[in-house]
Amino acid sequence: MPETATPAAGAPLPGAPLPQAAQPEPEPRSLGQLAWARFRRHQLAMTGGIVLAVMYILAIFAPFFALYPYEVSDRENFYHAPTRIHFRAGGHLTWPYVYATERDPATGTYREVQGRRYPIRLFVRSWSYTFLGLRSNLHLMGVDAPARLFLLGTDSLGRDQWSRLLYAGRISLFIGIVAVLITTVIGMLYGGIAGYYGGVVDNIMMRVAEVVMSVPTFYLLLALAAMMPAGLPSGQRFILIVAALSFVDWAGLSRVIRGQLLSLRELEYVQGARAIGASDLQIIVRHMLPNTLTYVIVAATLSIPGYILSESGLSLLGLGVQEPDASWGNMLSQGMNLVVLAQYPWLLLPGLAIFIAVLCFNLLGDGLRDALDPRTQL
Repeated sequence: MPETATPAAGAPLPGAPLPQAAQPEPEPRSLGQLAWARFRRHQLAMTGGIVLAVMYILAIFAPFFALYPYEVSDRENFYHAPTRIHFRAGGHLTWPYVYATERDPATGTYREVQGRRYPIRLFVRSWSYTFLGLRSNLHLMGVDAPARLFLLGTDSLGRDQWSRLLYAGRISLFIGIVAVLITTVIGMLYGGIAGYYGGVVDNIMMRVAEVVMSVPTFYLLLALAAMMPAGLPSGQRFILIVAALSFVDWAGLSRVIRGQLLSLRELEYVQGARAIGASDLQIIVRHMLPNTLTYVIVAATLSIPGYILSESGLSLLGLGVQEPDASWGNMLSQGMNLVVLAQYPWLLLPGLAIFIAVLCFNLLGDGLRDALDPRTQL
């Protein structure tokens, strides 16, 4: 009989499936990496975050991006429409340029004086400003006189709307950040103490918080604004408005933090920290409050639009930031007359900036809420 060949040791049997190459195990990722991966999938939140980043950069570096000083009036160019920028000359594309304009006394409109072209120059030297203690006169762009470059037109006093919008963003955007920081610190500490101790301490502290929550925020701001002296600088008004907003809004956050810490104080790691002699404040700040950061970050992001709207409403009514300083609210007061607004619609552009900022903060908050939720699957 013919001999049957025996397969070598370790060789696959005839007809058996070939072994597949071992797949490498995925590298473990931290909670921050998982949250970032979930956040990147939220396209609207990413878009909102990018737009907000651009708005904050423009506000921080407002003197560099501004075309003219925000408080300087050009009485010869009041209610000037946005300057028309030309990109073609003789049927061909060319470097952007503008023409000088003159006002038609019969119609009150401005017309171009077409003759000499004034190219838009980049990184020009113009009016001086101080930024972070440094003196400079460098600006992103500008045109030579007598031409004027008004990207968003001018107001009733001939002040450049673009420049004022950038400077106003410093107040309208940062008032929410400052107020949220103060509110978060007070609310977390107050709620942490109430939730950690519980019992009588908790009952007394929560009753105080409920009294504070019963104070109507907007009417408190109106009363505060009415008590401010007429000549109070806008910087001090800004501080008082932030203090009033923070005084009321910390109570709601403290109640939520208190509820979360009531369920954490009996866990093993808290008992262990107490057993090794850690003080109550150390246990609250270092071991318990970090477990509430997910909620705090989302709540802070979603509460910033409320502060922006509150400040804008006060300034719109003339009770917030005063002229000549700019905020988006007092810029909107230029368009409260319907007749003026119908003729000069660019006066509503500060309202568009408020709308975009509030919308982007809400989109960002929704994205952070989904990204920081551990139950969300990748």
